[in-house]
Amino acid sequence: MVTISKKTLIKLGVVFAIFLACIVYPGPIFGAIGNLVSVLNPLILGAVMAYAVNLLSRQLEKGLWPHASQKWAQGFRRPLAILAALVIIVLVIAGVMRLVIPQFVDAINSFFKTAPGTINDLTRWLNQFDQDHTISQRVTAATASFNWKSIESKVMKYLTVGASGIFSSTVSIFSNIFSGVINFVLSFVFAIYLLSGKEKIGGWLNRLMDDFLPTKFVAKTRYVLHVTDKMFSSFIAGQVLEGFILGTLCTLGMMVFRFPDALSIGALVGVSALIPMIGAWIGGVVGFVLIAVVSPIQAILFVVFIIVLQQVEGNLIYPRVVGGTIGLPGLLVLAAITIGSGLAGIVGMMLAVPITATLYRLMRNATFKKEGLQIKE
Repeated sequence: MVTISKKTLIKLGVVFAIFLACIVYPGPIFGAIGNLVSVLNPLILGAVMAYAVNLLSRQLEKGLWPHASQKWAQGFRRPLAILAALVIIVLVIAGVMRLVIPQFVDAINSFFKTAPGTINDLTRWLNQFDQDHTISQRVTAATASFNWKSIESKVMKYLTVGASGIFSSTVSIFSNIFSGVINFVLSFVFAIYLLSGKEKIGGWLNRLMDDFLPTKFVAKTRYVLHVTDKMFSSFIAGQVLEGFILGTLCTLGMMVFRFPDALSIGALVGVSALIPMIGAWIGGVVGFVLIAVVSPIQAILFVVFIIVLQQVEGNLIYPRVVGGTIGLPGLLVLAAITIGSGLAGIVGMMLAVPITATLYRLMRNATFKKEGLQIKE
């Protein structure tokens, strides 16, 4: 007969009570969780920033006087590595923006400059085509049927009544911008604190876990965190490599087919590829606008080129490069992206792959341990 200890019964009772509360009172509970997340949002964003920057800074830190014993070298190693990592990230983003934004602004300006001539050409073509003026008569009749007095009164009413709404909307926009800037500054400062004192913070958390939590639970928690860190860091490295490969292929392909602005569009496609699967489409839309101003025919051909490149990227490059770095089969990569995008959009799409890889690695290691096989890292 199986006996259940008192501690196990208490744990099961607590879990059941929480589950029952979530079913009976889902609104207040999930609302409270949402409010807590919104309050902690700067700290969460800061932790994410610190983790991403740390992947680069710790590699740079290994190359800065690795065998130096002087105190000044040891004291400056960490700040210089963090500063160099931030500079590299900012330079990459600024370089891509410097390549793309001027071209995009010029394309918009060219569009508005050529739009009147295009409309005149279209009008002349319609006049040549519409010999009996049927289209012109219909346009005139439709225009004459408009009640311009009614439209004018509605517009004036909107302008007078909606002035307060416009003012309140403007105030809301500026307050949101100010709040966003403050949250970003707080997140950035928190990230710097985490990066500069990560050993002290980690040691403090380890002491708390060792002193107040069961030994087996602490060991399992550290193991899960180790696997999670490895999967997420490998995923980010794979995303960067995949973006570089995709941007290079896009640039070379555009040069071969003689599309304009190959370097700037290829760089944008490579950076936007950091968003799994759909990133190339973001760069493709901007590229279409840039090319359409120069040649609409080439813009259509560029769309065909991006579709083919996206198919190659989604079915060959991404599953092999990203899936290879995290040890996840390509089928599970595609399944994770599909499910993640359906649950939480772009954020879910970006988190689904490393989370799935973590669960896959934990289940694989548990299976190997159960079968008495050697666990492969």
